[in-house]
Parts: sequence; structure tokens; C-alpha cells
Amino acid sequence: MSRERTFRTEAIVMRRTDFGEADRLLTLFSREKGKIKAIAKGARKPQSRKTGHVELFMRSTFFVAVGRDLGIVTQAETVEAHAPLRHDLVRATYAAYYVELLDRFVGEEDPHAGVYQLLSDGLVWLTEMETAELPLAARYYELRLLSLTGFQPRLFHCVACTSPIAEQDQFFSAELGGLLCPDCYEADRNAKPVTAVVVKVMRYLQSRPWATVKVLRLQRPLHSQLEVIMHYYLTYILERNLKSVDFLYRLRREAALLLKE
Repeated sequence: MSRERTFRTEAIVMRRTDFGEADRLLTLFSREKGKIKAIAKGARKPQSRKTGHVELFMRSTFFVAVGRDLGIVTQAETVEAHAPLRHDLVRATYAAYYVELLDRFVGEEDPHAGVYQLLSDGLVWLTEMETAELPLAARYYELRLLSLTGFQPRLFHCVACTSPIAEQDQFFSAELGGLLCPDCYEADRNAKPVTAVVVKVMRYLQSRPWATVKVLRLQRPLHSQLEVIMHYYLTYILERNLKSVDFLYRLRREAALLLKE
């Protein structure tokens, strides 16, 4: 029999479930290996050395032994704990959304350094930003992920006639992957109307670094319009709704009801 191989990798804990009596089954997103599944043996035991390093959304360094079907975590050491993402329900929901979205766009054992860095940075944003500004981070994350995975929406030229987009209200076509000028609306009658302001913000988010974008302060109605367009596009690409989005909407409805009481 060949000796079991072991590798070291930095990874983010995307999911974790109880496995057996004391173990955890982890889904990790690794910079070098992509998505991998591994068992952290004994991780549910309070005295285990792995317990504090394999929590949800943590970025840790893992030593993994290659098993027949699943890897086995032999050692783990925390790089960034991201504790607020486990203690704050709203932040946790956004983090779950980041992970779920990435999971749909990236295949198993498909390494993507750019996407890994985006997730790593994105989780930091969620720990640092004010709660009211978390939607801005989500829109930036969505647009950056789309760009990195080959689905970047075309926002500067009409996707039908290729004419430059003027500073006026337009239409967004999920099917065609970008903006339609008013003259080309017939190219996709399912296209959504989008205001000139929303177009301007989407372009800004798509073309600027986070350090520049994070200082934006958008009004709630504008956040809502951006969210509607982005979720319309993402749902079309993925051909499904996302569970974390539905949960986030429910949280908002419940919060709104509490404010009325």
C-alpha cells in the first residue's frame, strides 16, 4: 500500500456538519485546491486542538491527509477568526450568501486564486462595515464574482446594437447579459427597466477597487433597486433562487414589523 499523502493549504470553512459521534465534516475553499471536503476527527470534543480552528467562515491553515473518499484534517491553525460572522445573525446571513453564491459558480476541486481572495476579503468587509452598509459590500462582491467567473454584465454598450450607453434610463437583460438601450428593448421583452443612477452605480462598483467603493453612502431605495437587478441576473444565470437570500428577505420583513409595533 502507498503511504497516505498529506498537504498543507490555507482555506475558508464554507460549511460544517456533525459527522459521527465527535467529528465534523467540513467543506473548505482552498486557495490551491479549490473546494474540498474533509473530516475533522474529534472536533466536537471540547478538549480537541482542532475545535477552535474549524468554525464556520474561519480562514485557517489546514494540514490534510488524503483519504480514499474524504480528506482528514490532521492539524488546523486559525489565520482570521471572523467572530462577528457567527455572533451577529445579519452578518452571518450575508456571509452565508457569499459562500452559497461562490458554491454555485465554482466547481469541486477547481482552484481559483482570484475568487479565493475575493471571499477572504469579502468576509473581512462583513466584519468591519456598519450593518446599514452591508448591502453595498454584497453588490460589490456579486459584481466582482461575476467578473472573475466569466459572467460580467456589459454596462457600457448596448448588448443589441453595441451603441454606447447614454446617461438616461435603460433596460437590463439577464438573457443577453447587460444593458439594452431604449431603442433595442424589443430584443428582450423580459428586460427590467433600470434608472440612469443605478447604471452609474453599477459601473462604479464594477470598475473601482473596494478601497474606493467602500466610502459610498447610498440611500435605501437605491440599494433596493441595485439588489433587484443583481438578483434578477444571478437567478437567471444560476436557474434557481438562493436560500440565504430568502432568509435575508425574511429577516428584513420581521425587522420592519418590529419597528411598526
